Amino acid sequence: MPAPAAPPPAPVPAPRARRLLAPLATLTGVVGAFTYVGLVDPNESGHYPVCPLLSMTGLYCPGCGGLRSAHAVAHGDLAAALGANALAVVGYAIFAAVWLVWLIHVVRGTRPRVSVPPFLGWAVGAVILVFTVVRNLPFGSSLAP
Repeated sequence: MPAPAAPPPAPVPAPRARRLLAPLATLTGVVGAFTYVGLVDPNESGHYPVCPLLSMTGLYCPGCGGLRSAHAVAHGDLAAALGANALAVVGYAIFAAVWLVWLIHVVRGTRPRVSVPPFLGWAVGAVILVFTVVRNLPFGSSLAP
């Protein structure tokens, strides 16, 4: 009877510096974008393109006010950011939380186990749709940029 085969060796984790490359590059890109929007004021016309949906229909898309919101966040004005696009501010916070969890897993050398329930995509889509519709109605004008 042959001897049982030895289990394959565990994969050697990449060095920490190499593992940190992706999250730090992502953070660099986001910080760069927020720095640019913080320096080039979207409240002044001519710096950024106009929203095509707004210019053609007069309706606010879910992203309308997002640059003004990012500008306000870059300047530490959370009230103005929420007034420009509350959904974008929620998105910034969710991104920060997900990025932080990613960074913690990378530093620990563990692989995150992401289990996204199927309804979550539908729920996010529904929230975006409701936000878009409500911000274009008279009673939802407080959500308009």
